[in-house]
Amino acid sequence: MNQSFMKTRPVLPLVLSMSLPMVISMMVSALYNIVDSYYVAKISEEAMTALSLVFPVQNLINAVTIGFSVGANAVIAYHLGAQDKKRADTAASWSLICNGMHGLLLTIVCIGVIPWFLSLFTTQTVVIDLGVRYARIAFGFSIFIAISMAMEKIFQASGKMMITMVCMLSGCIINIVLDPILIFGWGPFPKMGIEGAAWATGIGQTIGVLIYLICYKTGNFPVHIGIPKKGEGRILVKKMYAVGIPATLNLALPSLLISCLNTILSVFSSVYILVLGVYYKLQTFLYLPVNGIVQGMRPIIGYNFGAQEMRRVHAIYRTALLLSAGIMVFGTVLCWGIPEKLIGLFSSNPDTIQAGGTALRIISIGFVISSLSVISCGSLEGLGKGGPSLVISILRYVVLILPIAYILSLFLGAEGVWHAFWITEVITAGISFWIYQHALKKSLNSL
Repeated sequence: MNQSFMKTRPVLPLVLSMSLPMVISMMVSALYNIVDSYYVAKISEEAMTALSLVFPVQNLINAVTIGFSVGANAVIAYHLGAQDKKRADTAASWSLICNGMHGLLLTIVCIGVIPWFLSLFTTQTVVIDLGVRYARIAFGFSIFIAISMAMEKIFQASGKMMITMVCMLSGCIINIVLDPILIFGWGPFPKMGIEGAAWATGIGQTIGVLIYLICYKTGNFPVHIGIPKKGEGRILVKKMYAVGIPATLNLALPSLLISCLNTILSVFSSVYILVLGVYYKLQTFLYLPVNGIVQGMRPIIGYNFGAQEMRRVHAIYRTALLLSAGIMVFGTVLCWGIPEKLIGLFSSNPDTIQAGGTALRIISIGFVISSLSVISCGSLEGLGKGGPSLVISILRYVVLILPIAYILSLFLGAEGVWHAFWITEVITAGISFWIYQHALKKSLNSL
């Protein structure tokens, strides 16, 4: 019931103990993404292309539900650090209610627009049909995603990282197991094709929600979730949206980026659209573990900020940055060492494999330096500074990369788009560090 360990335990062991469960969870989640794509690619290359085109909308659903939950996480952790349990309880209760409404709205809107959205990027009726069939089932589970994300951030704000790890692992492992069973009809199950992949994903997410609820009901949990009184917590909800909306936009911007880059790449060949989709599946294997570090760091930095332990806030930022850079070094080595083998997991087309290998080598140049932008964004969100965090993401995903990609594509073709990735990361890294330092200094002055 006592979270004071967040401001007393040595920083490196604390960050590792809070982050490692999430890193493990994120690695398994990344594995699920790769396995899911691997089995869908076995159906046909059209099925893999359809999955790549649906991905931005799926990312939007995740962005809205996770983004708002990040805002709730910051508010709950801050009030726990300030020893104000009543407000922490109220914030947790409202986060579940609001995010449940988000999930319901997203189900209706995304299922309605997906046929039109797919038609923007392809005229192949087979690809559109496969995408719609997958999306209608997958998007139908949006409310379970929303509730799961809210519960995850509530548990994380309370320092219960092992529980979130168990819940995330359970959902991902069930998904991995069900994928081939439902796609190819193993045993008594019918062969469902791309719909089987969607059902496997939805069932895994639902199981995760059930485990969260069981853990909350049976455990000695430091935050109480209930039905808030009318008018209670209005200011807290505003604070959650003040951080949650920028956090949502941070997470949604990659969807906009992918859609815009697909438009640029479609001029050259549909092969490059597939390569971009495969890249984003592969890069989750790196950025999700880094996100695990961010998730472990965020409640600690928010708690210590609420307790006015600014020396620890600085130390937490530096430690998270070094851990993140270490992961990205590993990713860079992997993408330079065996890029064709990685792409070959998702396509047997020699042209796709060759183009994908080139793309991975070029894009990975910016992996290590991108740690600065990612950790700065996560730290700002933990401090409740959603606006500055959003500025970094807009620079990274819109203002810099899109015009650079378009201009370079005029001279270098599709390779110009790949070069835009690392050039953007280098420029954004310097700007993001300055934004973080400026926002932190402003926070110190206000304290």
